Amino acid sequence: MQGQKPVVAVEVADVRFGPIREIRKFTGAVFPYNRYVVAPKVSGRAVQITKRIGDYVREGELLARIDDAEFQQAVREAEASLKIAQASLTESLSQLELARQEKERVESLAARDLATTAELEAALTNHEAREARYKLALAQVEQREAVLASSRIRLGYTRLTASGAGFIGERFIDEGALLAPNTPVVLVVGIDSVIVRTTITERDYGYIDPGQQVEVLVDAFPDRHFSGVVARIAPMMQEASRMAEMEVEVNNESHMLKPGMFARIEVVTAAKESAQLVPSAAVMERGGGSGLFMVHDGESVARYKSVTTGIVTPDYTEILEPRLRGSVVTLGQHLLDDGSPVMLPVESPSASGEPDATGRETNGR
Repeated sequence: MQGQKPVVAVEVADVRFGPIREIRKFTGAVFPYNRYVVAPKVSGRAVQITKRIGDYVREGELLARIDDAEFQQAVREAEASLKIAQASLTESLSQLELARQEKERVESLAARDLATTAELEAALTNHEAREARYKLALAQVEQREAVLASSRIRLGYTRLTASGAGFIGERFIDEGALLAPNTPVVLVVGIDSVIVRTTITERDYGYIDPGQQVEVLVDAFPDRHFSGVVARIAPMMQEASRMAEMEVEVNNESHMLKPGMFARIEVVTAAKESAQLVPSAAVMERGGGSGLFMVHDGESVARYKSVTTGIVTPDYTEILEPRLRGSVVTLGQHLLDDGSPVMLPVESPSASGEPDATGRETNGR
């Protein structure tokens, strides 16, 4: 009949209730939580290196030793100089005491007019001279003590120890090498926890905050998910790329994650345990809003419904309003108008049993 709407063959799916999560995905690289290069502060020949690549080191453990013969000799010389200075101090103290006694004796005699003014002045001058020599000897002792302490510190520099626990990431030299100050010997990396660095776009910046839980995946262990947390987000965008740096901290007690690994990061930006869900393919934009076509049970007519959407994933879309009853059209809806007759398949596919939505993918680094 003229004016009758044609019948459209469609596919439908049931409205379902279940959990939904919006996940934004990024890519980055694994970095050690801390790393440091062990290098000497003094020059000398390396006579011992105790660790090789991959070895575990404890805090304070000896990693390398430099030939210390010259430094030992410097300590012995400083100790000898200190002993000489201490002997001089003892002698000066003894002479000062004698001068003090003589000054007191002459002062006593002068008080009874038994000593001349010249004798009194000589006693006073001698006491002042002995006191000055004592102060000089005391300063020399302090100087020799400082020299000895410095010599011992430089001797300690011949033993290179670990300032923190970790693993040897690189070994730069072998025994027998002649080292200058600051020559790298080994690289130590701490990987009990690791940092995964990535970048986020301006579009994603407002959806991610420090403290959010994330999952990290690496190609080396495709079936293993590592839990982490967003630790830091840069407070600025790079002008050239319009991206901000983000760091994720991951507990790595298993030491499976290694620095340099390529990593994929999944951040849950929204989640609900129970939501009204329809396949995302059913939702369409029309008239400046979102909507879908529904087919009620026992009918063969499609009715258009305007809807308010919530969390959207590639598989499912959350419908906030209205409450839906019936089936939604997932294929052929672009050929429909409100009230169009439809032809349903013999067995309507059901959304039940489908996997949960896993999120909308975004471009990361």
